[in-house]
Amino acid sequence: MVPDISTGSRTYGLLAYLYGPGRRDEHTDPHLVAAWMPDLAPDPGRDPNATLKQLTDRLDLPVLALPKNRRPAQHVWHCPVRTAPGDRHLTDAEWAEVARRIVHATGIAEEGDDKACRWIAVRHAEDHIHIVATLKREDGRSPRRHQDGIRAQAECRKIEKEWGLQILNEGDRTAAQRPTSAERAKAERTGRTEPPRETLREHVRQALAGAADEYEFFRRLTEAGLRLEKRVAPSGDILGYKVALPGDRNRDGEPIWFPGSRLAPDLSLPRIRQRLADGPPEDEPTTVTGPAPRAARPAGARRDATHVAEQAVTVLAGDDDSAGAAQLIGVGELLDAVAQTAPASTRKELAEAARAFERATRSHTRAEHADHRALRSAARGIVQAGNALGKGEDGGTTAMLLSTMVLVTIAAIRWHSARGHAQQAAAARQAAQHLRAAYQTASATPMKAMREQGRRLPAPVRDRYAHTVEAALPGQADQVLREPGWDALAATLAQAERAGHNPDALLQQAIEWRELETADSVTDVLVWRLRRMGKLPATADLPSTRAHTRTPPPQPRSPKPQAAEPTAHHDTNGFRRPGPRR
Repeated sequence: MVPDISTGSRTYGLLAYLYGPGRRDEHTDPHLVAAWMPDLAPDPGRDPNATLKQLTDRLDLPVLALPKNRRPAQHVWHCPVRTAPGDRHLTDAEWAEVARRIVHATGIAEEGDDKACRWIAVRHAEDHIHIVATLKREDGRSPRRHQDGIRAQAECRKIEKEWGLQILNEGDRTAAQRPTSAERAKAERTGRTEPPRETLREHVRQALAGAADEYEFFRRLTEAGLRLEKRVAPSGDILGYKVALPGDRNRDGEPIWFPGSRLAPDLSLPRIRQRLADGPPEDEPTTVTGPAPRAARPAGARRDATHVAEQAVTVLAGDDDSAGAAQLIGVGELLDAVAQTAPASTRKELAEAARAFERATRSHTRAEHADHRALRSAARGIVQAGNALGKGEDGGTTAMLLSTMVLVTIAAIRWHSARGHAQQAAAARQAAQHLRAAYQTASATPMKAMREQGRRLPAPVRDRYAHTVEAALPGQADQVLREPGWDALAATLAQAERAGHNPDALLQQAIEWRELETADSVTDVLVWRLRRMGKLPATADLPSTRAHTRTPPPQPRSPKPQAAEPTAHHDTNGFRRPGPRR
């Protein structure tokens, strides 16, 4: 059961929406289920003689009775309450009880207080109600509604337990502020896919990913097309910032600004400065001119990030809470960097994974920010390397990184669950689902090529690698050899052996590097780990050299050379080179 509290200024406008057909004719049979005094609250949904204006006037009466200078600008309190998908449908009487308990818990109208605020509860769907109140009591005072959102959540948890509904996770006041119902309604009305608050939050996170300092952070915001305004002290120091989407304006035609702290608790300028305090990782330049060096290309940056992400799994498995919290912040930046540079085929899933994991980066555990320097460096490398193409080596290293990121999110789930962070564990679990989907897409082509190559290996070679797996993983060998990725693993071991590695030793090293119990596919994890550790290409072997040999063009007949003259030979590229003198 989810309450969502917001405030507004137009009682009539809200009631017109609640009693109207809805934006897609989804409202059915709108009617009152409860009110401060049922006899005084007209119901336009069931009483043909009642009007919306009558109901508005009754609700607003305590506010209008005050002098204008004492009337609150935002006098309408609105709290939709929705049951979770899969819950049974509550009756009108049950919804009335929910409404009475929530207005009591939040201080809007405590039980037995005949001077409390006026309120109603409207139902126009099976799974939710809307509670509407005006924020002046009958005696002219304001209600004591401090932390009303937290108290509404706590009351909903009690109702869920008592009534056998799904028990949702407790909040801990570290979540980003959700868009209000008014913001969501405006987004629908203007044709946006989401409220500006959420779009801005994503842009700000991506601008922060791997940024060297606040000046680069601000530059990235403007490059992303956002409106940016800084709050500057008389001394010239920057005290804060706010952002707005182009075209998002209020009734007066002014931009609708969002300070960073209103987007998320960790996006205020002081918190951003705290994260950037260690300076740019590895003191990398903030701009890159000319062609990117080999290590800075998308494939190289993703390969480097894979190693750093594997180290994050080790830290999250340890007992250092501050180091673990810092790793989660760094993982969030790495995901933001990957999402904004991902190929089109995986970009949507990775953006959703980054959005979900953002909640898992915030808890009350204090983070030692120096501990995420390597992850920030990896994020910076990915952003500077630019967009990956999604094929060839780029596609293979993207799959390599995503395979590891799934393991990182699983480690994050365990870390949060062990500390009772239910909301964060759920967010990490959701991110893992999106990462799995992105990995399946990214790995399809390179894994298919490796499997085909593995099937073409001679039977004695495949048997030898099977014995290698049985010796290295005696308890899991049967499972590994039955997995679809076994052929790709055999191809990788063969490729490693051709590159000069001892396949038995390299496989043992890959297994000892990290446990494999959390892997969805042991063979997939081993394939990418072997290729990273053995510095092998993230794709199957290239065709043999003979396939790339150019046939020399036919040469015109010439007189037979004298014995003293050198003969001419062709190299493998078709160029003529002098032969040995006789």
